[in-house]
Amino acid sequence: MSSKCVIFGGTGFIGSHFAEYLILNGLVDEVYLADIRPIRPFFSFDQNKIHYVELDVRKPIDAQALPSDVTLVANFAAVHREPGHEDFEYYETNLHGAENVCAWAEKVGCKQIVFTSSIAPYGPSELTKDESSVPVPVSAYGGSKLAAEKIHLCWQNGDSENRRLVIVRPGVVFGPGEGGNVSRLVKAVLHRYFIYMGNRDTRKAGVYVKELCNAIWWVLQRQGTTGERVILFNMTMNPGPSIQDYVETVCKVAGIERWVPSLPYFSLLATAYVIDAFAKPLGITHPFSTVRIKKLVNSNIIYPGYLVNNSYPYLYTLETAFADWKQSYPEEWS
Repeated sequence: MSSKCVIFGGTGFIGSHFAEYLILNGLVDEVYLADIRPIRPFFSFDQNKIHYVELDVRKPIDAQALPSDVTLVANFAAVHREPGHEDFEYYETNLHGAENVCAWAEKVGCKQIVFTSSIAPYGPSELTKDESSVPVPVSAYGGSKLAAEKIHLCWQNGDSENRRLVIVRPGVVFGPGEGGNVSRLVKAVLHRYFIYMGNRDTRKAGVYVKELCNAIWWVLQRQGTTGERVILFNMTMNPGPSIQDYVETVCKVAGIERWVPSLPYFSLLATAYVIDAFAKPLGITHPFSTVRIKKLVNSNIIYPGYLVNNSYPYLYTLETAFADWKQSYPEEWS
């Protein structure tokens, strides 16, 4: 019997890479990408093995919209970028999406779900957080992700002897096609407009997208061996790199030397407030959001306890991850 995986949020950054990982490694026979957006030109998939289904997880999912003989459901659908959305948008997608995906999985009788949460439920802290730490989310995104975790746990509890659930809390995920904070940092360093703002030693829990895909599958296979019904694990490099580590590694991999200036954090924050005061009334978006500036100086010190305690074999360091990214997609490093 052929094995099939449905990835909700499948045309997004992580979903696309996970689909590619499953097919290239021969782990499943077919993958269905269920998403509101079409497949991005960045990815070129084998249409005999990877299929796109237009679907909005905020709405109830028709049982006939996707195959019923599904062996694995991956729920990666989310509104996640901060800032960029109103508070209700995070809950609308992340909660309704979790409810609708779990309801659909129950209808078709799928017994295995992997859900990508986030480290955001831990809340900001300079203290190390592991899987046993009490979540204290302070943002709509973090709160919605924590609530979505509970919805998936309710699904598993509905048939606790037979259903298996994996919840992964990744740090900042970077790699080809990301277009987020790490991509912006790479470009800024390469083109000489990156500056420190009192955050050289700020640690940012992060993970290469290919490492994330590998770890998810590793945990799923371990779950099948150990019989654990629910696994929640943090997915980050260990230890998480500092901002200076990211910058110096970009320079090393790119083969360049850069002198990086440093400006006081409070002067940049004051400038961001001034820009916001003029931009918001005019509806102008800009990269100098006060929320983004504040996040840049707050450490995320996340310990991947489950992986470390069970001897997960990491594939990449920060340097080898950047090198693989540059070799695979040099245009993103130009």
